[in-house]
Amino acid sequence: MKQTTIKQIKLGDYFTMKPTDEPTENQVWVKGEYDRSERAYWCYRFADVNSGRLIKASKVVYVEFYF
Repeated sequence: MKQTTIKQIKLGDYFTMKPTDEPTENQVWVKGEYDRSERAYWCYRFADVNSGRLIKASKVVYVEFYF
């Protein structure tokens, strides 16, 4: 598990908000497009595309986990 920020991962990459070695589908998020007006990235859950939210670029997230 590696700690990073939203800004540093690529578009479409998976991440979690909390450090978990084997997260469930509801804990995994996918990075989306950048919204200039809000100055944040649009991200959505892996299990439910309709449950998206804007996340600031400086938000600390976790990558490199087994899913």
